[in-house]
Amino acid sequence: MQKVSLFPTSELSENEVRLVEIDGYPPIAIYNLAGDFFATDDTCTHGNASMSEGDIDGDEIYCPFHMGAFDIRTGEATVPPCVTPLKTYQTEVVDQMVSILLEKA
Repeated sequence: MQKVSLFPTSELSENEVRLVEIDGYPPIAIYNLAGDFFATDDTCTHGNASMSEGDIDGDEIYCPFHMGAFDIRTGEATVPPCVTPLKTYQTEVVDQMVSILLEKA
């Protein structure tokens, strides 16, 4: 596993999502849920939509195309037409810096 430092925690407000692009990996969405940071693939598993352009409601992110939803914490599909989960990634915060742990490309 490799740890990739992304940005200071202050750059992503609570209940917001941000797209990050890391060479060699698919686009990744980073979420701030009440000060806890989570990461999933950014591309919806139902269609070619960016989850970072969707809306957060509680612990769910809604796809901007078909309004299906996923659990941000687990990646599980929660609202049809989405049925296939989003891939999730482990995050950590050290010294107010958000990082993601990735399998080496």
